[in-house]
Amino acid sequence: MPTWLIVVIVVVAVVVIGAVAWLVVQESQRKRLQRQFGPEYSRAVQESDSPRAAQRELAERERRHRDLDIRPLSASARERYTQHWGLIQEKFVDRPAGSLDEADDLLVAVMSERGYPTEGYDQQLSDLSVRHSRTLEHYRAAHETHRRHAESALSTEELRSAMVHYRTVFEDLLTDQAEPRHGTGNRTAEDRTDDNRATENRGPDVRSPEHTGALGGDRRGAHERNGDR
Repeated sequence: MPTWLIVVIVVVAVVVIGAVAWLVVQESQRKRLQRQFGPEYSRAVQESDSPRAAQRELAERERRHRDLDIRPLSASARERYTQHWGLIQEKFVDRPAGSLDEADDLLVAVMSERGYPTEGYDQQLSDLSVRHSRTLEHYRAAHETHRRHAESALSTEELRSAMVHYRTVFEDLLTDQAEPRHGTGNRTAEDRTDDNRATENRGPDVRSPEHTGALGGDRRGAHERNGDR
């Protein structure tokens, strides 16, 4: 066999092996991102020029997230926020619009205490998508209702639905107890004992019958706010 033919065969084999290895890596990356981002993966693909562009965007979100100092809430903080949420729900009957404003503010406060930047709504979505992709549609729905209500008063039922969406995201952020980026797992015994206390004292459920009827006080909040925080 001529030497040149052997060289050609070797080069072709190297190219084929390299191509197969690249495809394997790409497929592994795709599956990993699908597991990590869940429904956000499909959304990113739909909104991008190509699946590869979507994968690059999601990988960039992961890199940014790794640089954030995301930390779990202490047991006392979870209880404090849970009690605050219960008070907001109690106010919903008489002040649905004001309660929606407070629910949005409380959610942002929890994000901030967890270590998430809160400088803009779009960035919030991007950062939350890494660990909270499965409740992100609830945040989008609640935020959109909040924005629309700032422009034109919506029905109490629409506000009630938004409160349910806010609560879903709120509970997800409250109960996700990932260790801090530089953490060493040094949670106290009290924190571990009180892990489930945040689920208590939630106050009346906004989904309960007494909150779904013709509620009075469906008026605008005391302050106008930018819907795209």
